[in-house]
Formats: sequence, C-alpha cells, structure tokens
Amino acid sequence: MKFVQLIEFHSSRIDEFNALMDEWSSSVEGQADLPTRALQCADRDKPGSYIHIVEFPSYEVAMANSAKPETAEFAARLGKLCEGEPVFRNLDLTREETLP
Repeated sequence: MKFVQLIEFHSSRIDEFNALMDEWSSSVEGQADLPTRALQCADRDKPGSYIHIVEFPSYEVAMANSAKPETAEFAARLGKLCEGEPVFRNLDLTREETLP
C-alpha cells in the first residue's frame, strides 16, 4: 500500500529551502528507499506556510528512508530554514484516482 506524508512548515527562506531540496534530489538519484513523488504547496491564506506531500511506495520504504543518517542530517539542515517545528501527518493511501 502506498504511503503519504504531509509535512506542514513555515519559512521566510523558501528559496534557500528549495535550493537545499534540489541539492538533496541530485545527491540521492538512483538510491533505494526514496519517495516516488513530492509536491510542495504554498498556502494562499497564510503567507510563508507550506505543505509538502511526499509519496512512498510503502510505509516500510518511508521508514527505511527515515532511518538513514543522511536523511536525519538533511532534515536538520531543512529545519534551520524553518520557523518552528514542522507538523507531520502519516497517511496510508487508500484510494487513488486519475480524473479526466
């Protein structure tokens, strides 16, 4: 079953945040235990508020990714670009549909 994490965070340094995301994406290319899809959304009603939607093939793959030391280091670097702690929601994807 696919697994999705929603991560809500606040940042006034989103350009630096995105540059770090791009650096990470390049550095992990071809590795196992990675997300298959990621979306970043800006909240129109709360400037500086964002939600990342990160999809994994399964909960187990997500947890293997989270257990990697480089993932913890990356998360710590991202955290320095945020105001406050991110809020995580861990979700099993129970229905997926492509609409016309």
